[in-house]
Amino acid sequence: MKYFSTRGGDSRLTFEEAVLKGLAPNGGLYIPETIPQLPADWQTAWKDLSFVELSFRLVSLFVPPTAEEGGIPPEDLRKLIEKSYATFRHENVTPLKRVSENEYCLELWHGPTFAFKDVALQLLGNFFEYFLVRRNKAEGKEHAHTITVVGATSGDTGSAAIAGLRSKANIQIFILHPKGRVSPIQEAQMTTVMDENVHNLAVDGTFDDCQDIVKALFSDAPFNAQHHLGAINSINWARILSQIVYYFAAYFQLRRQSPEVDMDKVQFVVPTGNFGDILAGYFAKRLGLPMRSLAVATNENDILQRFWSTGRYEKEQGSGEVHATLSPAMDIMVSSNFERLLWYLAHDTADAKDEKEAVRDAGVQVVEWMDSLRSKGTMQVSEKQLALARKDFVAERVSNDETRAAILRYYRPNDGRESYLIDPHTAVAFEAANRLTKNEAFPQIILSTAHPAKFSEAVVSSIASASDEASATRFFNEEVLPKEMYGLLERERRVTQVDQADTGATKLEKLITRTKEIIEKEGFQ
Repeated sequence: MKYFSTRGGDSRLTFEEAVLKGLAPNGGLYIPETIPQLPADWQTAWKDLSFVELSFRLVSLFVPPTAEEGGIPPEDLRKLIEKSYATFRHENVTPLKRVSENEYCLELWHGPTFAFKDVALQLLGNFFEYFLVRRNKAEGKEHAHTITVVGATSGDTGSAAIAGLRSKANIQIFILHPKGRVSPIQEAQMTTVMDENVHNLAVDGTFDDCQDIVKALFSDAPFNAQHHLGAINSINWARILSQIVYYFAAYFQLRRQSPEVDMDKVQFVVPTGNFGDILAGYFAKRLGLPMRSLAVATNENDILQRFWSTGRYEKEQGSGEVHATLSPAMDIMVSSNFERLLWYLAHDTADAKDEKEAVRDAGVQVVEWMDSLRSKGTMQVSEKQLALARKDFVAERVSNDETRAAILRYYRPNDGRESYLIDPHTAVAFEAANRLTKNEAFPQIILSTAHPAKFSEAVVSSIASASDEASATRFFNEEVLPKEMYGLLERERRVTQVDQADTGATKLEKLITRTKEIIEKEGFQ
């Protein structure tokens, strides 16, 4: 199994190379050369597997079994997976909870930082360390190979990446977050980690600015080569690969809980910002996982919902600013991972004589689309490509008021349903799910991406109308806040401010310059 860039080119990378590089030199994202085939008996042979064993079976399909192929020997891969998920608080890792007759919630927040990002980043951190140690051992040198991990976060990626990489050998990690645009708990989870290899950067800008800085650093060939940059954002293929697993885990849990359910009618509803979480579901579907469709649930930053409505992927006109919402991890104007889906839309509709030509044409098309998005702020797919996108996905936009109402609605017991407290991102997905089943009832698995304690202000203000703010706050502190978060906001912090450098350049160029200066000073010398 080799990997290549969504933007074309002849380069083919091993799994190890794709993981360590993260982003292709031409700005594209790595995807597998082929989608592997599941075993013919997977639905019966895998039905009782643990999450760890299920992860091993699925990841093995994409990772060759030898070091010579840039892969991982099976016994080592199993140990890495076991080590990664030993950090989770629930035996099922991602348990499925029945909320109502047709609503099931896949709780993805039982890892170290109480967010779904832990599922991928615990494993990615172990992949990074494993590959670097192996390379150094082969050369008989302890620190010949190092990696400087640079990532942007709208909240949860940062803390999960830090938890996965803190004190790892041969790794420095720099996390950029938009100053004042992450929740207090999210900020504290990142900035209170004092390990020497962890560096937090608070950027005077939006999450999109943070992403643009990261992409610019990776595209700067001399800087990238000097610092051996590695990616932890969902642009890294290993992130997507590890997340495919919990779609299969949800499938098997639902079969055990409700064997009467027709699995072909199940819809997965996913709160969506950077498109990585739902893209993993798309790969699960391409692998052969039965499902009705994937539902994109967006907040007021609705570029994805507008795409499925019009076929036009377009930055919002006017101010061009990202809207600050109750679900900040989804406050994104351009979804990085959407490029991977675009490649498949181009490939699967290509008028080509063979597969080689279809792959080449898809890369050319993606480059044209990305150039248009960069220069004009918009790009348009064909009617045929939009129809293909609509075959697998539906999309809904949810407002702040609707998010608050959903949190309150599920907090209040109703029609035999127990009280179930959800975070604002999960609330966006539940509201979208309700809307999608207004005219037709069918089973839905709603992905819950974060523990409600990570968004105390939004949750408390939403449920306060059921009593009063003082009572809601007391309930939150006594019944909701995990013991791991006690006193977190009062702990010592370490963070570097990234303000605009004093140059005559654009805002983004100034931020890039300042970030480079910080990495030069604090990274590997």
